[in-house]
Amino acid sequence: MGKVTEQQILSMAPNSSAVANARKISVGGGFVSLSKTEDETFFMGECKGSGKSNYQVSVDFIEEGNPLCRCSCPSRQYPCKHGLALLFEIEKGKDFGICQLPDSIREKREKKEKRAAKSGEKRPDGKGAEGAKGKKASRGARVKKMKKQLEGISVLKKLMDRLLSFGLGALEGTSLKAYKDLSKQLGDYYLPGPQILLNWLILESEAYQKDGDPSHQEQVIRILVHMNALIRKAESYLRTKVENDDGEDDDNILYEELGGIWNLERLNQLGRSREMVKLVQLSFEVYFDPARKEFIDRGYYLDCGSGEIVATMNYRPVKALKYVRQEDSVFEALTVPLLTFYPGNGNPRVRWERADFEPLTPEFFRSIRALAKQELGPLVKWVKNLIKNPMEAKEVAVLAAYQKIGLIEELGKESPVFVLEDGMGSRIALKDEERAKPTTGMLANLPDARLLENQALFGKMFYDSREHRICMQPFSIVTEQAIIRLAY
Repeated sequence: MGKVTEQQILSMAPNSSAVANARKISVGGGFVSLSKTEDETFFMGECKGSGKSNYQVSVDFIEEGNPLCRCSCPSRQYPCKHGLALLFEIEKGKDFGICQLPDSIREKREKKEKRAAKSGEKRPDGKGAEGAKGKKASRGARVKKMKKQLEGISVLKKLMDRLLSFGLGALEGTSLKAYKDLSKQLGDYYLPGPQILLNWLILESEAYQKDGDPSHQEQVIRILVHMNALIRKAESYLRTKVENDDGEDDDNILYEELGGIWNLERLNQLGRSREMVKLVQLSFEVYFDPARKEFIDRGYYLDCGSGEIVATMNYRPVKALKYVRQEDSVFEALTVPLLTFYPGNGNPRVRWERADFEPLTPEFFRSIRALAKQELGPLVKWVKNLIKNPMEAKEVAVLAAYQKIGLIEELGKESPVFVLEDGMGSRIALKDEERAKPTTGMLANLPDARLLENQALFGKMFYDSREHRICMQPFSIVTEQAIIRLAY
């Protein structure tokens, strides 16, 4: 008990400034007293603050792997900088005196146990706290919502018919304003997913009118294909649900495509989870989605058991940035007691409530490299089959072993191109996806040329519409001693 790593503290922090302030408190001797219980499930400290009285700070480890911080300061952040500072004191092995568990903490623990027991109780009829009546009302509300979604789908179909009749010229001038108004209306139809697609359509059309770059037209066509496929599948899916008076949510990908938000508990009930999964982060990125008006923190992890590459997605709306904690890079291995998978193919999105951290060892790096795909041929074929589906992502994260990476001259190219070659002699061009942050150029700046031979490369494969081939953008190299990231 009472064990915490620096990486775990960083993962708990609401933002980087809270971490920086916590370090200052810890290094600067901000605590005037430190104590813990004999079983090391509870730690507390008295911390100097800006007020007249010192702040009372505590960390409760009664739930292993999920420390609970408390502080008497007025901060609304959780954990606050004082709670994080106390965690740093614990992580650094500072001297703590022995104390008794405060009665207030004992009472809080007992109340929490009672709440947990109560939430697990069922009614005498076995239907749970919600009861049959509540479930019926909830199901009826969901069916009513789906009927409204069908109305919105009908509106979208008219949009598609207009575009087929008048072409992309319908996305100009006054017509474009009408589409902006329609985008706002889609929110009333409970269709935030199609609304985001329409917003992207508008943004690409406006960009094309400004610079005339044909790549915007290519994106418009791709979005239209996606929207058309979504309309057809969603209409069939919703009609079947409504006709059968079926308000139960399921693990159909259309639920999220239409803008639904998955409930973690419900996904676990549907069997979309695994226990005791070891994960290692291979790459992390933050980007802004102008159609959503959100920042998205995305981490790519390797499942050390299955070899599958999964992704975490943390959405931070611009209007609520100060209230949503930003995720960060993870440089240790995680053991997740319960890993939940969202519906989807390729690199499924995952979530977890808590995780235990441990340092990456040479054994981890060896196991990661052993899970890398050895042949490009089957890997490229798998990626092609995924991205040809209009409703799938247009980039797929992969881990590929390589014999060497080097520059070659290609016909029609002004400068040499980086190419990855596997052990069978098959090759794939390495280049930056058109709208991604550049990383390929970093290969020329590696500190050791041996990194370009007999290693494993993590990156994203995508279809380059201009060159009409599958390419790969590199993001990190896995050696026997480290994961060398080309982007942060």
